[in-house]
Amino acid sequence: MQSTHKQAASVDGKGKTRRGFLKMTAIAACVFALSGVAPLGMAQAAVGKAEQTSLKFGFIKLTDMVPLAIAYEKGYFEDEGLSVMLEAQANWKVLLDRVVTGELDGAHMLAGQPIGATIGFGTKADIITAFSMDMNGNGITVSNAVWDELKKKLPMKDGKPVHPIDPKYLKVVVDDYKKQGKQFKMGMVFPVSTHNYELRYWLAAGGMHPGYYAPAKGDTSGTIKADVPLSVTPPPQMPSTMEAGTIDGYCVGEPWNQQAVFKGIGVPIATDADVQKNNPEKVFGVSRAWAEKNPNTHIHVVKALIRAGYWLDEQNNKNRMEAVKIIAKSQYVGADEKVIANSMTGTFEYEKGDKRAEPDFNVFFRYNATYPYYSDAIWYLTQMRRWGQIAEAKPDNWYLKMAKEIYRPDIYAIAAKELIAEGKMKASDFPDFSKETGFKGAQSGFIDGVVYDGRKPNEYINKFKIGLKRNDQPK
Repeated sequence: MQSTHKQAASVDGKGKTRRGFLKMTAIAACVFALSGVAPLGMAQAAVGKAEQTSLKFGFIKLTDMVPLAIAYEKGYFEDEGLSVMLEAQANWKVLLDRVVTGELDGAHMLAGQPIGATIGFGTKADIITAFSMDMNGNGITVSNAVWDELKKKLPMKDGKPVHPIDPKYLKVVVDDYKKQGKQFKMGMVFPVSTHNYELRYWLAAGGMHPGYYAPAKGDTSGTIKADVPLSVTPPPQMPSTMEAGTIDGYCVGEPWNQQAVFKGIGVPIATDADVQKNNPEKVFGVSRAWAEKNPNTHIHVVKALIRAGYWLDEQNNKNRMEAVKIIAKSQYVGADEKVIANSMTGTFEYEKGDKRAEPDFNVFFRYNATYPYYSDAIWYLTQMRRWGQIAEAKPDNWYLKMAKEIYRPDIYAIAAKELIAEGKMKASDFPDFSKETGFKGAQSGFIDGVVYDGRKPNEYINKFKIGLKRNDQPK
């Protein structure tokens, strides 16, 4: 496992005044009153000395680990009195398990990992998040053989396919495979990954069943009734697995879609913004036990990550090429700068030579991207129920209860207000905490036109043509 480590300057917090203590206590009390979520441990006290200053954080080699790299390289962790080691992990399961055991103090996580762990799908553990790392950043890629067939069916403009590509056209290819007695298979990175849910959403919108899970029956394959069975492959291995013919396509984060273009082995046909505009993607997760033991440390970490997210998006992404050069290093993503820049600097290449403007392909701060909305957590829970990872129907209040256990906007608000008080950020950079409910408004922008309201999860689940609803069980 590769790691990088930097010693923090000594910061002991002793300069905090009684006035500062009272100010932060009042802030935390206000946040508690607004959120209805009790602060963890002593998070309501003044944000003084970090309880733990030497920290190890894990990540997977993906572009969207970049807030951790920037917080490290730009000295934001050091500014908070933290000595941080960043260490690449082999896969998402290893990463989660090491957070649970305490080998890692926190990690770059799939947004679904704290949720899946809390409800007990896979590893059962109490994991929370107070920081959303990014929006968007994924793509759906198919092999050259699939693309050659798919392209024949697509509407064209000026000699290029019209985007976004409607998944109904892929259904024709999948149906042709069936007639030939072949199975069309795709890869995704983890059962509770955004990639799994986005790929399922996209396929289902085109009339293709991606399969059900049935944990109560001991079937966690997710392939029951599948027209297109999905399997797990670690992100860096996606291109080679497709090239070997094991899968016909995949959904993954960058740079592994652009890697297929550069290697000439596949063609991205959709980005996650085509599936769900400004979807929440990764989070920074910690164990509840660690957060309760280290409430001040947690807030200091969130402060550093907020500053990193802001740096990445400030002045219309002016810092992105510098960020590309940083994460191209072997201890981070370790991919060619050109491959990373192809998506991270506001463009995205589909078929080789077909590079298009995608200014929001990666979003790290704007649109309140770093704020941990309850409605984001509830969307993941609805998809877990839709595909059977949640075995039984749950009332709407259960979804909210779970979201409040896992997503911690109260901690985020304390960190943000500290940054404002220190003059490092402006109040206008953040949601209005005096009015914030933790819910986005009703969200459109989904490929199938279905509108999502996080306050009405069951009503949302019941709208889909393909998927479990009400008291349905996989058959």
